Amino acid sequence: MSTTPTPRTRVIREPHRGVYDRETLYKILDEGFICHVGFTVDGQPFVIPTGYGRIGDNLYIHGSAASRMLRSLDKGIDVCVTVTLLDGLVLARSIFNHSMNYRSAVVLGKAVAVEDPQEKLEGLRLLSEHIIPGRWAESRQPNDKELKATLVLRLPITEFSAKVRQGPAIDDEEDMAFPTWAGVIPLEVTAGEPIRDAQLDLEIETPHYVKGYSRRRL
Repeated sequence: MSTTPTPRTRVIREPHRGVYDRETLYKILDEGFICHVGFTVDGQPFVIPTGYGRIGDNLYIHGSAASRMLRSLDKGIDVCVTVTLLDGLVLARSIFNHSMNYRSAVVLGKAVAVEDPQEKLEGLRLLSEHIIPGRWAESRQPNDKELKATLVLRLPITEFSAKVRQGPAIDDEEDMAFPTWAGVIPLEVTAGEPIRDAQLDLEIETPHYVKGYSRRRL
């Protein structure tokens, strides 16, 4: 479902690449690994990379309870969360027209600390499953000490936009005859061969979600 962009989320540069529907936004968020959280404390801007997870119309981020970022966000200051997926390098005939194929998402709002123990545990499960589906159920669950040392924040996805660039190089007509290679170098995240921990019991088999791990476009 498409939404009307706000003055803060409307794409100004290359507006035809702006996308404002939740389906596109959620596909980008669900494929990414790392988000960058931007905020300002006492006039000083910060941008911090961190893991995240999503369920429905909420993003969850986590970190140390002593984290300046998370403690600041919990005070209700404005936050900007971004995720970018790089799909290819676009080589044009002119340097000026070189570009990249990408999908990016921006979410604006205020994050709040998750106080309910069950929701907090669920937020951590989402973070784990976002990275490696199936791993949570086969790992030791967080104990009370670990939960106390961890802060989980919920960010409602209400004000957002996405921006997408796909396709070939766009050259000026006068450059089309320039004798140099033009095209796209596709890029994607691929998983290598799993490496067993040196102290792992040899009888423990590699699980299917490790052997067949993939981060392909959803």
